[in-house]
Amino acid sequence: MLVTRPARQAAGLVAQLAALGARPVVFPAIVILPPADRAALDRAHAALDRYDVAIFVSANAVEYGVPAADRWPPTLRAFAPGPGTAAALAAAGVNNATIPATTFDSEGLLALPDFAQPAGTRVVIFRGDGGREHLGDTLKARGATVDYVACYRRAAPQSGAGGLVEALREGRLHALTLTSSEGLDNLCGLLDAESLRLLKTLPAFVPHPRIAARAQALGFAAIATGGADAGLVAGLLEWFASHPVSEP
Repeated sequence: MLVTRPARQAAGLVAQLAALGARPVVFPAIVILPPADRAALDRAHAALDRYDVAIFVSANAVEYGVPAADRWPPTLRAFAPGPGTAAALAAAGVNNATIPATTFDSEGLLALPDFAQPAGTRVVIFRGDGGREHLGDTLKARGATVDYVACYRRAAPQSGAGGLVEALREGRLHALTLTSSEGLDNLCGLLDAESLRLLKTLPAFVPHPRIAARAQALGFAAIATGGADAGLVAGLLEWFASHPVSEP
């Protein structure tokens, strides 16, 4: 089982898979780095009391962007796109983050009643450098004031893919999980033609239609699951119930 999530965010999924008897192989397809310049982030932390809403787009945004708990204004409402990000916020001392009731993504956040008519609401969005604009653009169109804060950077791995290539050629992988279109692109760029061919023979489990569409466009057999880790695990369990792995 190949897990391609960034290293720190992979731990929970890996633990769940191992508890179910899988043998996870972790190969982070994206490296998460702090911002090259913290000035904008520090300014945002100093001005948090000017905002009504803070949205953290991922657990990475929490890890690199959340202020110390004693600097969190009591009137500032926190929002997260899913339970993993909300749990990361709670661990950082920011409790009661609101998450979507529909899909765990920007579209789910926008479907919340809180953002149906946000005119006059002051929103700060903590995200990675160069993230999607859809959430902020839609809130602006609905009348909110929106500021973006880039609190981390994404990069392709620089250490090479030797261990992954070995696992593929030895037949030790039976599925992969993909949680980012960018990570998938990085993965394809790192592998030689034969290793990429072998990777594409594996069922690819993805938690979001956007990632599934990208995987299918690149020739992967994408299987869309429910959102978050729970959805990935449920999809894997369902698949392997009817596609058991034969032990060598």
